[in-house]
Formats: sequence, structure tokens, C-alpha cells
Amino acid sequence: MIYRIILFLVLNFGALAIGGLFTGKGVSSEWYTTLNKAPWTPPGWVFGFMWTTIMICFTVYMAHTWGKVANVKILAVLFTLQWILNVSWNPVFFYYQNITAGLIIITLLTVLVGYLLLHYWSHTKLYSLLVAPYFIWLLIATSLNGYILLKN
Repeated sequence: MIYRIILFLVLNFGALAIGGLFTGKGVSSEWYTTLNKAPWTPPGWVFGFMWTTIMICFTVYMAHTWGKVANVKILAVLFTLQWILNVSWNPVFFYYQNITAGLIIITLLTVLVGYLLLHYWSHTKLYSLLVAPYFIWLLIATSLNGYILLKN
């Protein structure tokens, strides 16, 4: 299992790094700072803390789940889709400044992570709770993206 943990750590934090490259100035950019944002938008440091926590939890979940399911091909496809959606949100939202497409991407990601949480529960039991922070954070992030779409 240690090899799976290392693999998923590399993949998950690699996704964050790639997404970060496309964020550019991101939250400090003139475009983002002038947007009307939701009153519940957390301070900037919360994002880094949450994504680090989420990816550690998701790594343990994926490493455990990989060894528990009969059809790892389906799990691999779901993980890959999650990875692509996760990485693609940053360039779409921050680089291309496409709020609508960003909302579509983050909504699809939220549904997919929710599916992982519920679908594999019978295989992973309490390990599924490791996906809960990811799902909850995506619900918040989706609401933030939706607010920006509606108010700008």
C-alpha cells in the first residue's frame, strides 16, 4: 500500500502544481480582485491549507480503495476524470477568465467526487469519510464560482 500512497501523492499534488501554474497571478490579479465575490469567501490562506489536507486524505482513500475494488479500470477512469477536471478548472477560471465554463467544470467535479464518496462506500466503509472534506470543499467552491457568475 505504501507504493500506492506514494503514487497518489505524486499524482494529486502534481495536479495541484499544474493547476497552480495556470493560476498565474490568480487571486491577486486585477481581474479577480475586482470581481464581486461571495461574502462567505474564505481568506486566501484557507485555500492552500484545505487543498493540502484534501489531497492527503484523497491519497489515502485512493490507495486504500485501489486495493479493495474488483474493477480497478473503472476506478482508474473515475480518478483520471477527477484529475483532469481538477487541473482544468484553474486555467479555465483564472487564465481564460471563463466563469461559466469554470462553473460547469467544478460542478462536474463535485458530482464525480460525490459519486466516489457514495459508490465505493460498501468497499471502503469509513475510508470513504476521507473523501468528505474534498466533497464539502467542492460544494463551497461551486457556490463561490456560482456567486461570481451571478453577480458579475
